[in-house]
This record gives sequence, C-alpha cells and structure tokens, in this order.
Amino acid sequence: MDNKEILLVADTVSNEKGVDREVIFEAIEAALASATRKKHQKEIGVRVDIDRKTGHYDTFRQWEVVLPAENGGLDEPLKQITLEAAQMDNPDIQLGEFIEEQIDSVEFGRIAAQTAKQVIVQKVREAERRKVIEAYKDREGSLVMGQVKRVERGNVYVDLGENAEGFIPREEMIPREAVRPGDRIRGYLYKIASEPRGPQLFISRTSPEFLIELFKLEVPEVGQDLIEILGAARDPGMRAKIAVKSNDPRMDPVGACVGMRGSRVQSVSNELAGERVDIILWDENLAQFVVNAMSPAEVSSIVIDEESGVMDIAVPSDKLSQAIGRGGQNIKLASQLTGWTLNVMDEAEAEDKSEAETKKLAKVFMDQLDVDEEVAIILVQEGLSTVDEVAYVPTSELLKIEEFDEDIVEELRGRARDALLTMAIATEESSEPKEDLLNMELMTPEIAKTLAANGIVSMEDLAEQAVDDIEEFEGIDRVLAGQLIMKAREPWFAEEPE
Repeated sequence: MDNKEILLVADTVSNEKGVDREVIFEAIEAALASATRKKHQKEIGVRVDIDRKTGHYDTFRQWEVVLPAENGGLDEPLKQITLEAAQMDNPDIQLGEFIEEQIDSVEFGRIAAQTAKQVIVQKVREAERRKVIEAYKDREGSLVMGQVKRVERGNVYVDLGENAEGFIPREEMIPREAVRPGDRIRGYLYKIASEPRGPQLFISRTSPEFLIELFKLEVPEVGQDLIEILGAARDPGMRAKIAVKSNDPRMDPVGACVGMRGSRVQSVSNELAGERVDIILWDENLAQFVVNAMSPAEVSSIVIDEESGVMDIAVPSDKLSQAIGRGGQNIKLASQLTGWTLNVMDEAEAEDKSEAETKKLAKVFMDQLDVDEEVAIILVQEGLSTVDEVAYVPTSELLKIEEFDEDIVEELRGRARDALLTMAIATEESSEPKEDLLNMELMTPEIAKTLAANGIVSMEDLAEQAVDDIEEFEGIDRVLAGQLIMKAREPWFAEEPE
C-alpha cells in the first residue's frame, strides 16, 4: 500500500461509513503500529505518524518515562525507561513523557494489510457507536419509529436508520401482537445503554409513557399547552385510562382527545393493537377524580383514609362487576391512575363496614372521654377520630355541631386533655427502666435510660434483642451490645436447683 492508497482508503471508508476522516487515519496508524510490533516479535512501544496531506508515514519506537518499580526495575522494560536514565540525555524531560527513536517503517504485505483492515473495521464500529449514542442521547423519553429487522423468541429488533438498531424486549411488546420483518413500528425509547456489542436502544410498546406520547402526537392542543396529560395506566393490548386537564376553560379536554367521531382516540387505539382507551377528566378534588377514573362504573360513596392511602368505594350491587372489571381490570387501572389503593364494595357492604368503624371509634371516645354512646357517635359522624382532635380542634368548629352548646364543648375539651395527660404519664412510667435492668452487671444509668427510651425496660426485654437491634443506640457499640445481651441471657442458662 503506497502513500496515495492510504489517502484513498481514508477518503473511501470515511465517505462510505459516514465517519470522520481523522478516525480512519488513527485506525491506519494503529494498524501500522501493530504490524511493526509483529515484525519485531516484541511487545515494544510504537507510534506511527501519517502525513494527512501526502500519506507519507514515519515510525517511532517509544519509551515512557516512569519511576522505578518497588523492586528497582521496570514493569515493562521494552516500553519504559526510568526518569533518571531519561534525564541523562534530556534533563528537561518529565514523568509521563516519551523518548522516541525513528525506526524503519513496515511494508504492507497480505498479513499486515489484513491487520490494518481489522483495526479499521473496529475503529469504524466504535465511531459508529459513538455516533448513534450522540444522535439518540437527546431522544431518550420520546417516540421512535423504524422497520422490523427480525423477531427472535418474541424479542423484536428494529432498524431505526443510520446504523442505529432498536431492541424491544418480549415483555415490552403488546401481548399477542403479530409483527413481521419489514413492518413499520413505533415505540417509546426508554433507555440507552452502551454495551460491548454496541449501543442498545431499548424501546417499549407497553409503557404508559408510550400511550402519552401517542396522544401528544395525535392531539395538537397538547403541544400547544392547551391540554395537559397528567397520567396514564395500561393493561397493554386490552384497556387503558389516561387523565387529561384543560388549561383553557373554553376547551373540553376529553372531546379534544377523542376527536371528531372518535378519530384521534381511534388512531391511538389502532397503534396499540386495538387497546381500548378511556379518556378521564382530571379534577383537583381527589374524590371526584376517583369517581371519574372509575368510569364507566357509577360510584355511590367514597371513604378516604389519607394515612394509609386507601379509599373504600361503594357502588350499586348491580354495578359491582362493572366497577371491578374483567379480572379486576377497571379497579386496577383506576388505582394506577390515581395513585391510591381502591377497595370496591357494594352499598350494603360499605354500610356495614362504615357502621362497624363508627362503633369502633365511638368505643374509643366512650372509654377515654367517659361519654355515652350518643355523644361518641356524634363526634365520629362529624369526622373526629382521635382524642387529640377533640382536645385541640378550634372551639368554633365544635360549636358548629348542632347538638353541642358551649358548656358541652368545654367539658369535652377538658376531658380530652385530661385523657391525653393520663396517657402521657402512663407512657413515661412504662418507659422507666426496671430494677433488674438497672442492677445488671455492665449496666450504667445512662445506658439503662437509653434502652428504656427504646422500649427495653427489663433484663428479659434486653435478652430478646439481637446485637444489630441495639448497637446503634447512643453510647452502645457492637462489642458492648453483645456483652449486655449475653449478660441479660445468663438467667436462661442458669442450672436448675437439684
């Protein structure tokens, strides 16, 4: 290969592969260096420099300037030289720099040319991978479209063009969806991973984000920020729900997403292999949003438990199966869309559950406030559920209750505060360390108080702990924790008297 051929190879490969010409020159230099090492049959340091204009190249043997190894020698004597030895010829040379000596350049034979070809191919592949990642890094989280190249055991490989290949795992394909090589297919690019065999562009057709992106494509008002899509839930290939909100009071977001004669939602459904899509109107009132999300089922009442994130939904008996949906589909999608755990029951069951919970809360008020059942039930029906609320809710709120006057309210608040004080004293007493714990060997008053504050008030309590349970308590390390526990367990192993 003469100098002109090197320039020809660089130009040809650069044009064919769409890779920068400099990358090809670097690949040829690496190939020439590899051929030089093979010629010398030694793993020496070699650098080849090709003139980018003429194609002429020179070859240099290199030694890197390093400090001696611990044994005084060099890790790679054929490629390295000590700083002391290098400075004998060049006093200004620094660590990490190279000493070079020009040597004869190799002439290309068949083997050398093959080596060059392999290096060039590898470099081109690496450049193509970088190019793909660069092209798609800003498209993660968006729609992509390509042509199906092949299908292997349910996994689909998609040609996205420009040497980019997308991968749709079997679990990200819509169930029972038939695709064949040559089909055009859309998907949601959810991950880009750089792997040894090349960049992997992972695509999904089952994610809720895919559904949202399709609506953005079909409904121009979304791109204009007139309509917002606030969430989606899917049972891929079967049914989906999407929550929408209008930023323009004159616009109906549900109608806009459905389209004229259902054209827009039908286009989305067709892309999703016939998946039925319910458009749900978002509402800032959580209960109303849940009612909307349960569509097409009718909701009679809702009871919200904010602490547990659970809602009990009552529906007419004859609508129960519709509310639940086939295989629990409707309730599952509504739960995913709203972010709440939804329990569906018929009206009779809901009434029984409500009555049972009312009695349970009323019993608490009767015991702690010493009031009769009628007063306790009134408190529950007004939304009060703890003694704290009775003690600290504003007096004006309690006076709004029709059955209560000022005297009753003050009496109830006084009883509630007394009950809270009694409970606080009882809790404090129960957290005091017992005598056997205080008198135990290795124990100090400070450690005993720390243990008691964490519910360990006796030797028996301590004996039942594990080292991991108490080693992070203040003043207790792992060693001391083990010693204390073993000391507390000594009575377990004491010999029985004869």
